[in-house]
Amino acid sequence: MKTTGSKAVRGTISRSLALGAAAGILVTVTLSAWPGGAGPSAKADTAVAVTATAAQQDPDAANAPFPNLAVTVSQTSGLISQGVTVSWTGAKASTPPSGNTGGENFLQIAQCWGEDPQNPGHPDRTTCQYGAFNTPGARRDGFVADGSVAPQDDQYTAPRTGIFSPPYTSIPFRSVDGTTIASVVNGKQTNTNVNVNAYFNPNSSNEVPWAGSATNGAGSVKFEIQTALQANGLGCGAPTGATAASAPQTCWLVVIPRGTADAGEQHITQSGLRWDQWKHNIAFKLTFKPLGVTCALGAAERQLRGSELVGAAVSSWQPVLCNAQGGAIYTMSNAADSDALGQAASAGANAPLALTSRALGGDSDPNRYAPVAVGGIAIAFAVDRAPTADPSTPADQLAKSGLSFDSMKLTPRLIAKLLTASYIDALPTYAAKKEVGYNSPADPGHNARNLLLDPDFQKVNADNPDWKYQAIVAPSVADLLIPQGRSDAAMQLWRYVLSDPDAAAFLAGAADPWGMKVNTYSSTSAKVNPTGTALTLPRDDFPKADPIVQPAGSAGGEVNLVTWRPYTSDFDQSAYYTLRGDGQTLGLWDPTAQPAKYGKSVRNLPGYQKVLALTDTSSAAKYQVATAQLLNSAGAYVAPTSASLAAAAAAMTPVAGQPQVSEYDPTGAAAKAAKDAYPLAMPVYAATNPTQGDSATRTDYAGFIRYAATTGQTPGVDPGQLPPGYTPIPAAWKAQALAAADAIQSGQAASQPAPATSDGGTSPDTSAAPGDVPLTSAPGAATGGAVQPAAQSTSPTATGNAVTSLSAGTTVKDPDIGALPAAVPGGIVGGLVAAASAPLIGRVRRFR
Repeated sequence: MKTTGSKAVRGTISRSLALGAAAGILVTVTLSAWPGGAGPSAKADTAVAVTATAAQQDPDAANAPFPNLAVTVSQTSGLISQGVTVSWTGAKASTPPSGNTGGENFLQIAQCWGEDPQNPGHPDRTTCQYGAFNTPGARRDGFVADGSVAPQDDQYTAPRTGIFSPPYTSIPFRSVDGTTIASVVNGKQTNTNVNVNAYFNPNSSNEVPWAGSATNGAGSVKFEIQTALQANGLGCGAPTGATAASAPQTCWLVVIPRGTADAGEQHITQSGLRWDQWKHNIAFKLTFKPLGVTCALGAAERQLRGSELVGAAVSSWQPVLCNAQGGAIYTMSNAADSDALGQAASAGANAPLALTSRALGGDSDPNRYAPVAVGGIAIAFAVDRAPTADPSTPADQLAKSGLSFDSMKLTPRLIAKLLTASYIDALPTYAAKKEVGYNSPADPGHNARNLLLDPDFQKVNADNPDWKYQAIVAPSVADLLIPQGRSDAAMQLWRYVLSDPDAAAFLAGAADPWGMKVNTYSSTSAKVNPTGTALTLPRDDFPKADPIVQPAGSAGGEVNLVTWRPYTSDFDQSAYYTLRGDGQTLGLWDPTAQPAKYGKSVRNLPGYQKVLALTDTSSAAKYQVATAQLLNSAGAYVAPTSASLAAAAAAMTPVAGQPQVSEYDPTGAAAKAAKDAYPLAMPVYAATNPTQGDSATRTDYAGFIRYAATTGQTPGVDPGQLPPGYTPIPAAWKAQALAAADAIQSGQAASQPAPATSDGGTSPDTSAAPGDVPLTSAPGAATGGAVQPAAQSTSPTATGNAVTSLSAGTTVKDPDIGALPAAVPGGIVGGLVAAASAPLIGRVRRFR
């Protein structure tokens, strides 16, 4: 074994794959709803939620901080890089951290990889990712009071050596590769830093140092599950043997209850890994989907290109399709839907199967369109309460400090404000901001600093009075984290905004009832826009149109709008940042960097989070982030759930000029009559030109469509199923998809088939069973490349716990949006579904 600072901890670590090895775990099956959703999901979409109690797991529960504590984790098996919801009852009202204390009556959460050799079936505290934030009550080490060291901590303690050198206890970290990071070696303190090391730091660790409870002792928090790709010191999900087929490394999710004072102390100041705290932990065994290659080598490779909205579904379907007899590997890359459609229409030898939500447009469209998914886009948020410290603030509001909001309502006008940098804090602090009416702190104008302080927002959310007491200020709640690039999703969001007369008037320069006006550089009125050119809407991107620049000074270089509020790589990354509380706010100037540059601020931990982001429904479900209820055309506020997506699909109508493609038209009569419909629901079609000459490629494309439209519509988290964040397609759409597959396989040129509607189709079709539709059979179809579906589980499960709240033509020149070249580099580019790996490989470890 490799050792840093001490000899390696002895003991054989069990790598058992048994789920629920920890004693006293109750497994419950519940209907799941996406975070922010308000209703049950489609049939078969169930989640295995695991509950454990202090009474079951803690032999000394009577002396625990919360003897009646019961904790539920929304998912513990089949995990990838994702979020889970940790909820609990039986705690006590929490106090947030302050000064030199870690708070009172709270929980800490960490991920660990090893089993305690002295206590089989329980986690080993030396294998936990913990201490990275180096805050009171959340370090791995610290000086302790004389006589307060438990016998179990003796081996990790250096005794007092003088009047100014009290005892020092430090719990080492032992990584999965055998390296030990320790600052107590042979009973002596060393200079090794056990809190920040080669395996984790504040930018990479997923630990939760403080998770608070309400006055009723209940609470919940989102927790990031990391695989070996994000936390190589834990190795979760990595093969435990020499081959990729070896069983994946299991891990633990550990909840550590903290009371009001540590042993020998007056407050919470010591590590949760010290035995007196650790002995009361509640642990959950975690099992993972395999990392790495799962597709057979030598299979044909086929190109899928286009919409990110269907990426999670393709990732789920991939291992079944590519491991079937004669199966193909489907390589998916995110791209502008319109670009992918144009390539598919070319009928060239390398033409991809396009994934799109809109038709090609123009007089002649040679593509056949097969509906394969119903998903959508969503506004995700992570906002924790920070009530105004004012005598007029009610005591019950102050008591909620640090607790998260789980519901939010938004209108098209509020979204328009977020997309156009119309709030004051959406612009660099020290730049002139006359385009939003700001002159000085003494004369700020009528525009609010951010969404949460906007009286428009507070009126819309008046049913939750907590919002009006908040004093939350940050650039990350003054706009949305939005992805760079072009997409049909962007076009649909702008169409939704423009469908509302109030939002359209605001964009044109009219003031809202409180006097707030659009950032003039984003105005759709040429008279209002300082460039003299109206911003063209709707459009398929999210321009940062304001050319604002904060001049360089002694505190750092110049800051433009993209430097101030950078783009994300994709919808998935937007949801990931929301889960982590990372608003991508600008950090300090680093003059020593080559070249000198601004850094990024460290993410906000639970209790202090304030992030708004634009994502897709599948990513929101994957990371378990809360999503806003949006005002639909029928006048109802609706969150994205499987049921609300299905209601929207039932209200979709064929587009003009291409009856193969349907859309949710927010101005249409069907949408105005659909009170339960989520307004940003979107279909995804697989499309290609059937006249392309390669019959084997057409056969594989047809096989993909047949599987996606039938067996692939079974909700669940097993390989081959429809993951959370979608709803199964209506029965009529399935028929259209199968007809399109036949035409593509046979090489039949596209005609104008009858449109697929969802008449009476508020209930999606979920009758497909594995193998119920041949994937390659078609009248007159070319032979070869036959695909038969692989055997799969018939007991689907899904992530998540039931929670409240899931054309061509010439256009007018747009205003200059040239800030992009000066953008601060973002995170690792996401959005590729690897051809030879499924499920979708999780995000790699980040250092920002």
